[in-house]
Amino acid sequence: MHIFMNGVDYRQAVRDQINGVNEEVIRKNLEEYRRRGITWLRDGGDIYGTSKRTMEIAPEYGITYRTPVFAIHKKGHYGGIVGKAYENMKDYRKLIQELREQGGHFVKIMISGIMDFDRGGLTESSLPDEEIRELIHIAHEEGFAVMAHTNGSRAVRAAALAGVDSIEHGNFCDDDALQALASSETIWVPTIVTVKNLLGDGRFPEHVVEKIWEGQQKNLHRAFELGVKLALGSDAGAYRVLHGQGLMDEYQVFQKVLEEQWPHWEEIISQGDRLLKRKF
Repeated sequence: MHIFMNGVDYRQAVRDQINGVNEEVIRKNLEEYRRRGITWLRDGGDIYGTSKRTMEIAPEYGITYRTPVFAIHKKGHYGGIVGKAYENMKDYRKLIQELREQGGHFVKIMISGIMDFDRGGLTESSLPDEEIRELIHIAHEEGFAVMAHTNGSRAVRAAALAGVDSIEHGNFCDDDALQALASSETIWVPTIVTVKNLLGDGRFPEHVVEKIWEGQQKNLHRAFELGVKLALGSDAGAYRVLHGQGLMDEYQVFQKVLEEQWPHWEEIISQGDRLLKRKF
């Protein structure tokens, strides 16, 4: 999830934080989780100090809150909305040190673009495999688990083979990528509700959203067949994914997609959730 986003209007979310941390927004969102009995959150970071302040507030709500403080992306590539950029590995190491000094719990890297809901596919290609491996290796050397914003088969496969701790999203996987996930200790957090909640919304061409949604369902089934480690996570704060309710929606999507063929799906997901907590 992203504590600074609101699930409705990204620009407004930025306006709420850009001139100083808006504690009212933090408390409102934390209350939504507490109200639903959700007590463990993993944030994707931001550049406004909102995540850092949330670390201090979350215990008041009985919530364990884990955050990288800010995400890390390569300069000129996607990720500026939630983090800071590096140009070379020396820069990257400096950002990890800054993250440590600010109390970040793990490293989040951005290694691919996002879904293009107007045309299908991704907004940009992923980083080179060698660079992905190096980013993960350095973070592990520094003692941090690694969350990777990842889409596309090549990026998913490269990150899994490099031992990344979790992959967020993982859209447009082919079978090779799913096989790589299955043979690794990587946890896949598909955030499938970010697509499901767009159906019928009208913001994007419906046929594109439907096609992506169909592919996600097929990949979720295939992942279960292969024994991929999966965990729940909604990417709350993204458009139409509301804090608190977003995770309930994600749970219901898993149930709808998997329950008929996999009656014990919840037990399997619970195992992934426990593993995620141990890693992060």
